[in-house]
Amino acid sequence: MPQSQRDVRNRIGSVANIQKITRAMEMVAAARLRRAEQRIAALRPYANAIARMTRETVEAAGASVLTMPLLREHDSERKVAMLLVSSDRGLAGAFNSQVLRAAVRSGVEHEEQGQAVVWYASGRRGVSSLTFRGHEPRGAYVGFTDRPSYADARQIADDLMSAYLDDQIDRVEIMYNGFVSPLVQEVRREVLLPLSAAAVLGGEGSEEQPDDEAATRRAAVEYEPEPEQLLGRLVPDFVEISIFRALLESTASEHGARMTAMRNASDNAGELITDLTLEMNRARQAEITQEILEVVAGAEGLG
Repeated sequence: MPQSQRDVRNRIGSVANIQKITRAMEMVAAARLRRAEQRIAALRPYANAIARMTRETVEAAGASVLTMPLLREHDSERKVAMLLVSSDRGLAGAFNSQVLRAAVRSGVEHEEQGQAVVWYASGRRGVSSLTFRGHEPRGAYVGFTDRPSYADARQIADDLMSAYLDDQIDRVEIMYNGFVSPLVQEVRREVLLPLSAAAVLGGEGSEEQPDDEAATRRAAVEYEPEPEQLLGRLVPDFVEISIFRALLESTASEHGARMTAMRNASDNAGELITDLTLEMNRARQAEITQEILEVVAGAEGLG
């Protein structure tokens, strides 16, 4: 049924109002993205330094590190903790859905290997999605994804390390959206515990370093206090920094995804306004034509 000019004009007004909102959200996301990128750039040297110090101290400690609880692998990996990093808010395209699908697939892989999966989630979207799928998170952390602090990462790390030390879990993995560019976010899966399986100590996804380089470092550094005592402080710091870095990467990815989604929504709204304007013009021309025909018919009737 053809729409009247008033109906089309009302639709154009509604779409224009939505376009104003999406443009405003795009600008807000762009501003927050710049701040998030600055935080990542500021953290990266510190995180790399902690990782390097931890690796070198473990090499200096030698076989004695096998007795440290956070470095020692459990006899069997019956329970695997999966930490899902998502956002508190939506309207960010496929940001949340892609990391959730990857986490659920990883959970299914562990279950097929006979391992039980214990879920932890950061962000309301991840918590609600896991709950909806019947995976009630043991740890739910919400309310800070727009601007995570180091205290938030420490709280998550403390819960995971306590569960690992109490033998409630035997392995900890984290799933999050890594920031590549405002247009590209990639899902990353990393091992946090045991530290011997993490990339920093030559675990999964790491690159082996030359033996002569490692020997040079051991010969050039003297530790005071002993390496074992230093590791007691470095290992928890490394876990906290790893989680904090993932939170920051996820935040930047969220703002980039939201900026892109809102830009696409604004462009689509502009195209829709153009189509509706053409439709309104056609309706107006049809009404004018109808009025002319009525005038001509009236004139012929009088003649």
